[in-house]
Amino acid sequence: MSKTSMRAILNKPGILTLPGVYDGISARVANSLGFPALYMTGYGAVASALGVPDAGLASVTEMLDRVSCIAAAIDVPFIADGDTGYGGLLNVERTVRAYAAAGASGIQLEDQEIPKKCGHTEFRRVVPYADAIRKIQVAVDSRPSDDFLIVARTDARYSEGLDEALRRGEGFLKAGADILFVESPESPEELRRIGETFKGAALLANMVEGGRTPFLSTHQLEAIGYKVALFPGTGFLTAAKALRDGYAFLQKNGTSTGGPAQLPFSDMNALMGFPAVHAFEAKWAG
Repeated sequence: MSKTSMRAILNKPGILTLPGVYDGISARVANSLGFPALYMTGYGAVASALGVPDAGLASVTEMLDRVSCIAAAIDVPFIADGDTGYGGLLNVERTVRAYAAAGASGIQLEDQEIPKKCGHTEFRRVVPYADAIRKIQVAVDSRPSDDFLIVARTDARYSEGLDEALRRGEGFLKAGADILFVESPESPEELRRIGETFKGAALLANMVEGGRTPFLSTHQLEAIGYKVALFPGTGFLTAAKALRDGYAFLQKNGTSTGGPAQLPFSDMNALMGFPAVHAFEAKWAG
């Protein structure tokens, strides 16, 4: 079954809500709920696959493994976090092509220095302006087709100020970026200024629960000029809380009966595809 073009989804009226997924289970759950497109969160992918912080510790090979896993589990397009591109310009070219080959429908690239860090944490620094622009130019030139979207992210607001972030955003759009991502504005006024500056552009707002940016609804974001509302942490923050509560109940009581609500085992089997396994065995096992 061929997936709908990510660009076609982006071009539809209204704001696009992208939930963050990070493994096969989260991807299948989000896909089953009918979201038209998804986002592979770097923080969540690194945390779930490696158990380490999103601080530039994952390799492109490890991230590609997660891209392939998610692509195989869903039937909708998704944008995948590509961090800084994992090196210089040749690495950016290779990363873009590899993400596309692995099944992603777009890649997010940022202008942080290596090693990069989560965009809502401290001590982030960015590369020079010209280097940031060239990276996006290389990414645009390297993609297999226009249907593969380039999301250009700047972290300049944190270390250089909003004016520099806006300058980089303008440069990214001129370089051919499809979606502009100004990371971690720190007030509603800054969110509005970004929206006013880039009217008509496909502008992304990153909504991280407990992060540096004021938390707005999709309706509020659309009203001030945003096209994409990204919620990268909703899934892994919810899952981590549920796991902690469930394991703590088991530890205290010696049983999970009566503990936090769980998905029924039969529902989990259906979510993961056991009906197809049973149908296959009925056909071929004799």
